[in-house]
Amino acid sequence: MDRQLRIAVDIGGTFTDGIIEDTRTGGIWVGKCLTTPHDPGEGVSTVIAQMLSHIDRNAEGSSSEDVVGVVHATTLVTNTLIERRGAHTALVLTDGTKDLPNIARELRYDLYDLDLELPEPLVPFEQRYELAERISHEGEIVQPVEDKGMADLAQAIASKGDVEAVAICFLNAYANPAHELAMEQALQKAIPGISVSISSRTAAEPGEYERMSTVTANAYVQPLMTRYLGMLAERLEKANIDATLRIMLSNGGFTSVEAAARSPIQLLESGPAAGVLSAINAGEAAGESSILAFDMGGTTAKACVVHNGEALIKYGFETARVRRFRKGSGLPILIPSIDLIEIGAGGGSIASINRVGTISVGPESASSVPGPVCYGLGGDQPTVTDADLLLGYLNPNRFLGGEMTLKPELAEQAFARLGADMGKSGKEMAWGVCSVVNEAMAAAARVHIAEHGHDPRSFTMVATGGAGPVHVVDVARRLGISRILSPIAAGAGSCLGLLAAAARTDRTWAHKSLLDSTDWDVVRQSLAALREDALAELTSTGAAQDKVEWTVGINTRYFGQGHEIEIHIPYAQLGDGCAARIEAEFGERYRHVYGMAVPNAVIEIVTWRLIGRVPREKRSFVWGETRGHQGANVGEEREIYLPLTGRYEKVPVLDRYSLAAGAVVEGPLVLEERESTIVVPFPAKVTILSNLTVQIDLAPRAEK
Repeated sequence: MDRQLRIAVDIGGTFTDGIIEDTRTGGIWVGKCLTTPHDPGEGVSTVIAQMLSHIDRNAEGSSSEDVVGVVHATTLVTNTLIERRGAHTALVLTDGTKDLPNIARELRYDLYDLDLELPEPLVPFEQRYELAERISHEGEIVQPVEDKGMADLAQAIASKGDVEAVAICFLNAYANPAHELAMEQALQKAIPGISVSISSRTAAEPGEYERMSTVTANAYVQPLMTRYLGMLAERLEKANIDATLRIMLSNGGFTSVEAAARSPIQLLESGPAAGVLSAINAGEAAGESSILAFDMGGTTAKACVVHNGEALIKYGFETARVRRFRKGSGLPILIPSIDLIEIGAGGGSIASINRVGTISVGPESASSVPGPVCYGLGGDQPTVTDADLLLGYLNPNRFLGGEMTLKPELAEQAFARLGADMGKSGKEMAWGVCSVVNEAMAAAARVHIAEHGHDPRSFTMVATGGAGPVHVVDVARRLGISRILSPIAAGAGSCLGLLAAAARTDRTWAHKSLLDSTDWDVVRQSLAALREDALAELTSTGAAQDKVEWTVGINTRYFGQGHEIEIHIPYAQLGDGCAARIEAEFGERYRHVYGMAVPNAVIEIVTWRLIGRVPREKRSFVWGETRGHQGANVGEEREIYLPLTGRYEKVPVLDRYSLAAGAVVEGPLVLEERESTIVVPFPAKVTILSNLTVQIDLAPRAEK
């Protein structure tokens, strides 16, 4: 049987990770290199070349000819918005709403900050244009658009000469897109080839400011992403890879290159979403359905609550925050995304002393250039990775399997400078930084879990990312979580998630009605039209029509309330008889979140969401290279910092993959692998499962 290979590549803020899978055996090969901000595709080419070379050493012919699929995730959209280096964009709005991007929601995310900083709109005032038109909230045309007005506006934009993209957002366009479509045609006629995004296609739901922010962000990144995806296809062709390229979305599914280019804002959380899928896959294999996915890379740490094997999807969040952990300080985005929360810093996050004389970590990051101080690439500000090195958690001679040699003396000097005014040594400062980071992550995760109505002690924590396994045990202990899993190739875990992902797409229909007076014929007709459009996108990814499962998400609330609860029913059950089911499920969910239902209250439906996806299969991976079959480990020890004693003590240091399935060892200890390091600084039972996942069961805390 001919070999068939699939490639997954994820561009992170510090490292670019890749995995090649032999689909016949589940065997994997891993590649990893520093991200190349000047040309992200260069890092992609490097890791693909690394992985193909691993395979070619033991195979006849070129393995590139056996590649049948490539799945890709990237932080390019996120970084473009944060760094404000997107396209020169114009924004077309309804007459009288030109100030909307500045007015926003008129909310102060910090009432007592006299120097409050708000996110700057992506499009400055002088690049905004208004058109006389008006549509009511029910979709009725109140003031028609005039052809001359559209032509004049399009010509005004064309005369600027430097506009690369245009965003269109008219009032209530989610209820009737006719005016936006007409304006789009006028622009394309006046400026052939111009990139145009319309809000009724990008975010078809109420919330004028949020919808405007979303379509503007989509237009802002679209030319860059279109060029990038084109260059990526060229790089694959140069590598002699003739395979279908699919792009990961924030909702946990993948789509075609064409769909990703039309709506690149959907890629905003693509990498972290893949990390959650990897955690779900590892949890399922271990028989765990309630997990806290924990992904910590070089720039950020994110968490996700997974209940009954499914991650929740949210339809609104913020990006490019001016205050990293302050809700309301970023740009609102209305796209379907796995419900992730940014809970802390990453390995490259910079430590400093704040205005009140205590330790702060992040949000600034050393990224891959210049990187942490210990990389020796010119960085001079201490980071979390530098702290991990000084605490003994990282081996300076085996970082990236020995391909990078870390310099602990540079890290200690940097922390000594940081602690000089506090009278603390470099190593004391290192633990201070690590403790601050871990406590902040535990506190944020605790709130996130509670908001979903759960107790953290009922979860198993699954760690992925290069820094995840280093910090997860201490974070889990602070949360009261007793079991931790670290899957095979955890340092490139998002790529395992990419390989486990399936096609998915979401569509939205904003239509308010009281549950008792809903016209089910109108609902069926409207969702059927959305289904036809969604099916076209799914089949473009190669999905078979008969494999697609359809679900309807319904945003519901008690009439008069402002917060909604989403419930789901199968698409096939949509009709007159489903009202009772919607009422029952809404009541159950409402009681779970708020503790009680409201007697005799009327239920209102706000938004309908159609979800089409191919079922995700449980995946099993094994090493395609020799590291999974090594012999006995040498008895090495290393001094690491143990939080319970507050001292450096010697603990066993083992090559993770020298331990066969079924092996049991006791913590404290360190398990090393090329892409990451598992640090167990507390008493624990460490078991190697049949698929080489490491299971850590923390010993109960001693009674005080």
